[in-house]
Amino acid sequence: MEIELKEDERIDDLEWNGLKVIQNINGFCFGMDSVLLSDFAKDIKKHSKVADLGTGTGIISILLSHKIEPKEIVGIELQEDVANMAKRSIILNGLQDIITIKNIDIKEADKHFENGYFDAIVTNPPYKKINTGIINENNSKFISRHEVKCSLNDVLEQSFFLLKDKGELYMVHRPDRLVDIIDVFRKNKIEPKKIRFVYPNIDKKPNLVLIQGIKKANPSVIVEKPLIVYDKEGNYTDEILEIYHKK
Repeated sequence: MEIELKEDERIDDLEWNGLKVIQNINGFCFGMDSVLLSDFAKDIKKHSKVADLGTGTGIISILLSHKIEPKEIVGIELQEDVANMAKRSIILNGLQDIITIKNIDIKEADKHFENGYFDAIVTNPPYKKINTGIINENNSKFISRHEVKCSLNDVLEQSFFLLKDKGELYMVHRPDRLVDIIDVFRKNKIEPKKIRFVYPNIDKKPNLVLIQGIKKANPSVIVEKPLIVYDKEGNYTDEILEIYHKK
C-alpha cells in the first residue's frame, strides 16, 4: 500500500514478516529497547487486549501483533504528529483490524476506557526525570526522553486502572531508576514479578532493565539471567540474533 510521507520521514524495513515502520529522521526513532521489550512481552496470552502506553512510532505494537495473537492492541500517544505517523505505519502494514492509535494523554486514559479493560500493558516511558540529563532542542525528542508530560507514577496509576486484576505490565527502563520503579510499582499495587538486566557486553554494567509486574499479585520476584547484547568480538550474541530473527 502506498503511503504519503512527509519531507523528513522515511520507511524502515524491520526485516521480519514484511513489517515496516515510518520514522521521522529529525524526531525520536525507536531503538533496541523497544525491540527487546516486544520480545520480553511475547508471553502475553493469546487473544488479549493490550495497551501500548506512549506508543511513539508504534513499533512495539507492530512487533507484538506478530509475536502474540492479540484480540486488540491500542497505542496511546500524546503528540499529535507522532500519533498520525504511527497511524500511517499501521495502515502500511495492514494492521488496522488489530491496532488502533489513540491521540490522547496517558494521564487521561481512564476517561477513555473502562476500569480493567486491558489484559496487558506494554510501555517504554520517558527515562529521565525532568531537569536531568542533556536538554534536546527537538521538542518531540525532549518529550519522549524526559518526564515533562508524563511521569513514571502517571504511567503506573493509569496502568492500575486500565488493567484487570492479575493483568500484566511490561516495561523497559534504565537500571539507575530501579529503586524508583519498584517503589512506584508497589505504591500502585502492581507487584514486580520478573526482572531482567540488559548488558552491552559482559564487561560493562547494564544499561537497560526489563520488568514485568502483575496487578494485585503476591510479593516474590524472579531475576532472570542477564541478556548480553555483544560478544567479546563485538558481534551480536546468539540470543540477540534470535530476538531480531537473524538466527
